[in-house]
Amino acid sequence: MPHNISLITTVAAALGFGLVFGMIAVRMKLPALIGYLAAGIAIGPATPGFVADVELAAQLAEIGVMLLMFGVGLHFSLKDLLEVKGIALPGAMIQIIVATGLGVGLSQLWGWPIGAGLVFGLALSVASTVVLLRALEGRGLLESVNGRIAVGWLVVEDLVTVLVLVLLPPLAGWLKGEGGGSGTPFWQTLAVTFGQVAAFVGLMLVVGRRLFPWILWQVARTGSRELFTLCVIAAAVGIAFGSSELFGVSFALGAFFAGMVMRESELSHRAAEESLPLRDAFSVLFFVSVGMLFDPAVLVEMPLKVLAVVAIVIFGKSLAAFLLVIALRYPVNTALTVSASLAQIGEFSFILAALGVSLGLLSMEGQSLILAGAIISIAANPLIFKAIGPLQAWLRARSALAGKFERGTDPLAELPFTVDQSKLTGQVVLVGYGRVGRRIAAALAQCGVDYVVVEQNRDLVERLRKEGVPAVAGNAAEPAVLIQAHIARARMLVIATPETFHVRKMIEIARVLNPTIENVVRTHSEEEARLLNKESAGKVFIGEHELALNMTRHVLTTLGKD
Repeated sequence: MPHNISLITTVAAALGFGLVFGMIAVRMKLPALIGYLAAGIAIGPATPGFVADVELAAQLAEIGVMLLMFGVGLHFSLKDLLEVKGIALPGAMIQIIVATGLGVGLSQLWGWPIGAGLVFGLALSVASTVVLLRALEGRGLLESVNGRIAVGWLVVEDLVTVLVLVLLPPLAGWLKGEGGGSGTPFWQTLAVTFGQVAAFVGLMLVVGRRLFPWILWQVARTGSRELFTLCVIAAAVGIAFGSSELFGVSFALGAFFAGMVMRESELSHRAAEESLPLRDAFSVLFFVSVGMLFDPAVLVEMPLKVLAVVAIVIFGKSLAAFLLVIALRYPVNTALTVSASLAQIGEFSFILAALGVSLGLLSMEGQSLILAGAIISIAANPLIFKAIGPLQAWLRARSALAGKFERGTDPLAELPFTVDQSKLTGQVVLVGYGRVGRRIAAALAQCGVDYVVVEQNRDLVERLRKEGVPAVAGNAAEPAVLIQAHIARARMLVIATPETFHVRKMIEIARVLNPTIENVVRTHSEEEARLLNKESAGKVFIGEHELALNMTRHVLTTLGKD
């Protein structure tokens, strides 16, 4: 019996080619995302051979967008953002303005309309959260201060992009110079748009955050894993579709809020885990469909334009971010990490470009240039991260140049004169005020033990000082920072930060300044622990070992075997 299997053919080709090219990319030490884009190019209309159904791929990509945004909302943490708001909010906003301005300026040189330039600039201004998270995880930086700042920065970018996705459709007519098309005044268009968004957000925050977690809990009580997964996916796609039909907002915003309200549930971690395979599968379809839209001929026909786009993404955005972080008085290492994190564009750029094309604002040439910039910048991103260490060493070796980036007059880099000097003898110097550090600090305060906190997060240092806790902002691997913490008169150095890269340097500096100091170190790596013990670094605690010991002790005590 004859039947149309175009959907099956498209899905099979996208997943099959995605697997093959993804494996090749990973073997070449590149992000798998590059492979998925290459797979799309291979089965797209711009290359010879098999051509998949572009229209069906676009619809599958819409589901991919919904699930991607659902995942972003599910992992969105307002608390994490607030911890780094002092640098992430102003930094991200100014960086977006600078990068968008560079994109608009470049498009004007090419003779593009202002609407096309605006979409083009915005697409170049937002980095890929997926690429960043994988890069930080691969280098063990995700839980570090620099990692949290970079993630917070991209969360702000994501929120701005979501707002742009909401505003772009109603403003498309004005940006094309058509006065809104229907003759509706500009202010009225904005008012209606914000009214619809406000009604949707209000409904989700008032009703959704109570209703959907309750539904999730009721489904979980059935004990059926497939029903639980179905509930999560149905909520993501259903809310996205319903928000579009009832309130006129984008699929992206609907899916994002679906993830946010699901996060309110105690089962949010399970929801994220259970939906991950399907989200990953449709994400692959999304990236493959994006690759299908890319015309490789642009690399040959417009090499200078491609180079200009890559220059904005890798150098323009990164330089702006570097100078902003330094201006906010954070160390060079933080500035370099944030700059490397932003030196790429990804999924949100694709979504913006696709929306711009569908609204008639952006040409296919503009979309191809954005895709070319994404592919090249994502491929180069691992190399940029590897260059952080050598570049930092190069800057430090040139004291005159490095001195321009130092925070000599930074009040947070010096301990206030108002601190009681009697509390700066025999004290504990506590490096890191995260989940572990703050518990240690609370225990020390309860027992009346004096301590000084050394923390790279300036917002935390400001908060601690307001609470009357002696704190210094900076990297404890720098002698000046430990000197400000009065390490020479301290009794103990406690390194509670999860970032172990500079631990040995901290211990070395502490011992030079105070040969009798006792060191206590936290690590998650057995190899690192062996190396530290070999160097007689002091008492080394491995997180997993201590957790196992405490659980075992509790079990044995409960059983009366202790």
